[in-house]
Amino acid sequence: MSLFKKIFSTQKKESLDKGLEKTKTSFFSKLGKAVVGKSKVDDEVLDSLEEVLVSSDVGVNTTLKIIDRIEARVNRDKYLGVQELNLILREEIAGLLSETNSGDETDYSIPKDKKPYVIMVVGVNGVGKTTTIGKLAYQFKKKGLKVVLGAADTFRAAAIDQLQVWADRVDVPIVRQEMGSDPASVAFDTLSSAVSQNADVVIIDTAGRLHNKVNLMNELTKVKRVMQKVVADTPHDVLLVLDGSTGQNAFEQAKQFTKATEVTSLAVTKLDGTAKGGVVIGISDEFQIPVKYIGVGEGIEDLQVFNKMEFVDSFFSNKA
Repeated sequence: MSLFKKIFSTQKKESLDKGLEKTKTSFFSKLGKAVVGKSKVDDEVLDSLEEVLVSSDVGVNTTLKIIDRIEARVNRDKYLGVQELNLILREEIAGLLSETNSGDETDYSIPKDKKPYVIMVVGVNGVGKTTTIGKLAYQFKKKGLKVVLGAADTFRAAAIDQLQVWADRVDVPIVRQEMGSDPASVAFDTLSSAVSQNADVVIIDTAGRLHNKVNLMNELTKVKRVMQKVVADTPHDVLLVLDGSTGQNAFEQAKQFTKATEVTSLAVTKLDGTAKGGVVIGISDEFQIPVKYIGVGEGIEDLQVFNKMEFVDSFFSNKA
């Protein structure tokens, strides 16, 4: 149990607990029905648990891993009561998340040897991409870092305008061109501006469409290549933003984007409005890409650095 005796930031933890409330309530309601009248974990309970996990958007492959782990424990310990199932699930899910999310990050830190630290943000329209960029800019600025935004989603005027609203709100500079401009040109200008301003962090927005993976791949490759003319090893992070409320659709988007470009981290948004929070567990495991941020509310502070222990602790808290 010492694994879970961590002291968390009270405000952050309350926000996370509240954000996962719908997911917890749904999950434990299903789990309660699955084990009613049962005293020990047997094949029937495991079959029911498998259905609960899949229907909670954990994903088929990840669910099978969890079931295999629990089966191994049942075989090893010979008898496990259903009252122990919560603890077992908690430990196995924490272990699974640990394999991808190696650190327990607690703040918005960036590598000290990368300046400017360049984040390229990808994801389809409507997932909360621009909002995530704005909230990230706010958090980095709050840490005393100098941030520059780049509006390289030039295919929608609304995308440029939305990013401008966030730049004004957070009071950070933005580099933008007219709608229809070359995204790579915007990225080049953004990095050039950031270098001249001695900025610490650059966040580049990119076009949110997936209708043609070849075009998307070519575009993102070009953006990277042009940025590298200014700062050699950029981007340092390719952040894929996914809408957690879409459940299995988020899996499909992750699959398409990881085929189109090298994704190095994930942000899963809108977890507060859905009972599909299990998608965080499945996507992290399935794609072996760390979840870096989660969105658990609409407030500017409600984009959190993902901490696996906090997440598991909130998911399995007794409030559900």
